[in-house]
Amino acid sequence: MAKITTFEIGYCTHIGCMALKGAGLRVCKFPSRAYLLEAGNQRWLWDTGYASWFEQYTRSGVFRIYRQVTPVYFDSETSLVKQLLAQGLVAGDISAIILSHFHADHVAGLRDFPDSKCICSGEGWAQVRALRGLAALRQAFVPGLFPAGFESNLTFIEHFPTLGLPAVLAPFEQGYVLPGSEGQIILVPLPGHAAGHIGAFILTDDGWTLLAADAAWSPANYRELRGPSRLAHLVMSDTAAYYQTLGRLNQLWHNGVTDIRLCHEGDL
Repeated sequence: MAKITTFEIGYCTHIGCMALKGAGLRVCKFPSRAYLLEAGNQRWLWDTGYASWFEQYTRSGVFRIYRQVTPVYFDSETSLVKQLLAQGLVAGDISAIILSHFHADHVAGLRDFPDSKCICSGEGWAQVRALRGLAALRQAFVPGLFPAGFESNLTFIEHFPTLGLPAVLAPFEQGYVLPGSEGQIILVPLPGHAAGHIGAFILTDDGWTLLAADAAWSPANYRELRGPSRLAHLVMSDTAAYYQTLGRLNQLWHNGVTDIRLCHEGDL
């Protein structure tokens, strides 16, 4: 069965109610997580978290607003590439980096893996790839974080084989099988939060786990169907789709798939 290793790579702070309605104005810490996925004889990364590149490419111009609105705390010694090295892994040991979406806090480490293959939603990439200036900022898309040659190393999930999902994963019915994962990693669209936002069902020894990325920021979002503040709607690509996805997570949780991992679950 597949194995998941979790890494925390920096964090940002924001008032709690931005992530969970009713959580108040207390400033909360929201870690940025990435995952190492192992299945068969291959390894993949799920996102990269923050990196020193984030500071470099948000230091000036319009993207400086990003770091002012969402203060980021990052120690270069905890970069994903260094945490992997501590486990004896280098970029060449990774089959590909899977991007849940294109927000800067999920892709800031890409330049530490300049020659790595990447996997993402083709539909989502088409929506953001040409964005610049304020239009890019509104999508939390920082073009400088993507290394030269990024597109030449890109594969879209829409090209992968589709698979009907087992009943235990209802209401999710279909996903894209990650090649080389022996059917143990299945990618699924989780629309609403951002363009091309995806999750991954992982079959481990303990059953199915869902990497839900930013489909929620607190378990209470999907367990209680208690969304974030309306202010958070300003940074969503599709608010109606976000709440539909939240409802599906609620059904999945009620059906017994309780290992739902969120990228930024913090200290609310």
